Amino acid sequence: QVQLVESGGGLVQAGGSLRLSCAASGRTISSHTMGWFRQAPGKERESVAVISWSGGRTYYVDSVKGRFTIARDDAKNTVHLQMNSLKPEDTAVYYCAADFGRRWAMDVMASSYDYWGQGTQVTVSS
Repeated sequence: QVQLVESGGGLVQAGGSLRLSCAASGRTISSHTMGWFRQAPGKERESVAVISWSGGRTYYVDSVKGRFTIARDDAKNTVHLQMNSLKPEDTAVYYCAADFGRRWAMDVMASSYDYWGQGTQVTVSS
């Protein structure tokens, strides 16, 4: 059974930092693109950061560039999202996702990802 489990969310003041982690089990993330998405109340789910199967390519939505960093540790089957200089508008449920259906492909669209975690709440107070 494939599972993605996120951790590290919480409440933080504006300007603070959080580090999200996503632990995969039941399948290796090696050779597969991984991504972080978020959904705020009343808004559509959006792609926040994506990392290619090799780790050599990354994508960030414009609103988080320079503040967030995605990284992968294939040996530990985990993906991390370091979030610095957090803003109230970063408040959302953050989801980890895996594109286990394809190898050596990278896409930022949520529809390309076939496994999702349960989500972790990130709340940034002003």
